[in-house]
Order: sequence, then structure tokens, then C-alpha cells
Amino acid sequence: MIVTIVLGSGAAWESAAMRVLDAARQVAVLKRCVDVDDLLAVASSGQGDAAIVAVESPGLDAATLARLHGHGLRVLAVVPPPSEFGSDAAAARAVAVGVRETVRSDRLETIPALLAGPAPLAGSQVASADVADPGTAMVGGGAPPGGRGRVLAVWGAAGAPGRTVVACAVAAEIARRGRLVALVDADPYGGAVAQTLGVLDEVSGLLAAARAQTAGRLEEQVGSVVRGLSERLAVVTGLPRADRWPEVRGEVLEELVEALRRRADVVVDTGFCLERDNADPGRPGRHDLTLAAIEVADEVLVIGSADPVGLTRLARAIHDLREVRADVAVRVVVNRMRPGLGWSERDVAAMLGGVDVAAVAGVAFLPDDQPACDRAAISGRGLLECGESSLTRAVESLVSDLGVDGARGPRRARRVGRRVGLQR
Repeated sequence: MIVTIVLGSGAAWESAAMRVLDAARQVAVLKRCVDVDDLLAVASSGQGDAAIVAVESPGLDAATLARLHGHGLRVLAVVPPPSEFGSDAAAARAVAVGVRETVRSDRLETIPALLAGPAPLAGSQVASADVADPGTAMVGGGAPPGGRGRVLAVWGAAGAPGRTVVACAVAAEIARRGRLVALVDADPYGGAVAQTLGVLDEVSGLLAAARAQTAGRLEEQVGSVVRGLSERLAVVTGLPRADRWPEVRGEVLEELVEALRRRADVVVDTGFCLERDNADPGRPGRHDLTLAAIEVADEVLVIGSADPVGLTRLARAIHDLREVRADVAVRVVVNRMRPGLGWSERDVAAMLGGVDVAAVAGVAFLPDDQPACDRAAISGRGLLECGESSLTRAVESLVSDLGVDGARGPRRARRVGRRVGLQR
């Protein structure tokens, strides 16, 4: 009899797995644990033979896996089924924390047979016939047209003009048109993309990319740093805390974007400052990530808010951007347009008349649609998942102006896996 411990962390597959285990004659369930601490406590009793765990369980890291193996437990991690992005990233996380065996959540009936078979040796690769190698993540949809995806940097001056909301919405709209998209959170003051989209990721994708780049393995491990949100959209989560910016150099972002663009289009959410703040060339500067994003971008969306202060900052921002990189294509996005200002789009364009219009590819206007933003924020979903609104229609028009074509899919994209909370 194989005695098992289950940690599903509330995943949708947990009840189905319990039914499979209960029906198996050679398997007995010792306990259904509520968290990693509970799992370790039961494991320490020495009564279990195997643990079936959700790969995204909070606290499931390399140290936890080492302790479980030390108690003699065979660990089987459940991962999402294959998709353009999600399954490879989950399998890569399993590899990173030390899991030796995985099973797809739509192949739960194979668990008893897997447990009855021989266990893989320590140090072996993850054993699963159904999960692709992490190095092949994001390749399922084929290379982008021309072999290189387009890189859009979403940038704007200080004052919270809405960079993250615009970056998330633009990436989702591009994905809805049938293109593979990677959304990278590169804000050196602490990322908000994960919180905006309701993503729980115990390991920051950006920090994971920095570690892989240091080891010279970022290209082969790029699938392990992305988190799948839908069949066409993935995210590289940002810094969990603002004080961790020294861990990611600008070179990391440049190499990461280059690896991603060979597989997909890339949208980068940046910081606000373009000052070169490192007095010592050998040490990273806080704004190096933002400068690197501008350097690798094919086009920059410069975001500004539609109010006197925001428009003043926007005009100065375009000038500052041109000093950093004069050759990049620039598209201005005036955000939060609202009737209470008493200004029309023509009025705002006239106020920006002092800007070198020859250096700007176009000007787009996004309405101040607070109800749509509130629905998305409260539910932890993207704007496009919350139904059509004046803001989503404006984003659709913006993406069309960017020249992104393709068949438009349903506005409510299906998530890969389950949304389980906010990044800590």
C-alpha cells in the first residue's frame, strides 16, 4: 500500500485527484494538507510514502523539496496541461525547486500507475511524458513574422499616468489578435503587473532571469521565467520589493527581451526616470532597467495624463526621451481624457504643439473609464477580461494604429490554470 499526502492549495484539480486516489486499491491517502507547513509536519511523522502537490503552492521551494526527500517522500507535482505558454513555465518551476516527477492536471488518472512504478533517481530530469522541456517554452506558436517579434516599451514621466494599465491592456489586445505576446514588468521601483493581473508568483520572473543570465543560461531557461496567463499571453513578473533593484542589471533586460522576441512580440512596462544615476560604471544604476527598455524598443508608447500637470510632464518627457534615444519611433498616449476638463482632443493636441510633432508617430487618446478599471482591479483581471467598455475600444483602436493585424478573438480570454491571489 502506497501512503500519500496531498497538498492541492485549493487548485481545481484537487477534488478530482482525491476521487482517483480513493478509487485506487494500492493507494491510501494519509492527509489532505492545507499548506506547506502542514505538509512538512505530516511528512516528519515518517508515515507517508509519497506527496502529491500543486507546483504553485506558496512556500514550495527547493528547501521544502529537500526536506520532503529527506523524510523519504516521493514528490509528484501537478502542472497545467500544455498551452502556448503556461505548461512549460510550470514544468520549469518544478525543475527549479527540485521536483523529479510531474503529472498533468488533465491526466490525474495516471497517478496510481506512476506511484506504483519506479521512482526517478536523484538529480534526474523531471519525468513526464506529457510536459515539454522548459527550454521549449513559448515556441508552440512558431516564430514571429520575420523571425523577430516587435518590442514596445510603455514609458511615461512621474505621476502615475497609467503605464501599467496601458501596458497590460495593449499586451492583452495584441494577444487577442492571435499573436504570441510576452509582457515584461521592468519597473525598478517594484512591479505592479502581477498585482494588476491577479497573479501569484512566489519567484519573481525578473529576478529568475537575472540568475539565469549570471549563469549564462538565460536563452535556454527563458521558458522558466515566464508565467502563462492565456494561450497567447505570458508575463515576466517584476521586482517583489523596490529595494531589490540592484539585483537586476540593464544587461539582463536586454538579453531577456532578445530571447523573448525570437519567440513572441514583447511589451515592456518601465519605470519613469531616464537619468543615469550610477557614478561608478561598474555598479548598476537604479534607472538602468528603464534605459535598457528604451534602448531595445522598436517603438515607445509615451503615456501622459490629460490634466495641466500631466500634459506639462508629457511634453517634457518626449524631449527627455529624444535626448536618450533620438531614433526610436514614439507614439503619444494621452490617458484619462474626461469631459470635466472641458478640453477636446484637438485642444489637447494644440497644447502639445510645442513638441516636435515630426518626431511623434501619432497621438492616441484613452478615456477616463474608472468603472472599467475598478472592475478589473477588484477582480484581479485584465481590462479585456472584464467585458467591452469605452476604454477597451480605445485600446483596440490604439493597437490597430500600431499596425498589429490578425483575427480578433473573444474579448474574454481563457486563463491557463487558476488565479490564486496577489504576488507577495
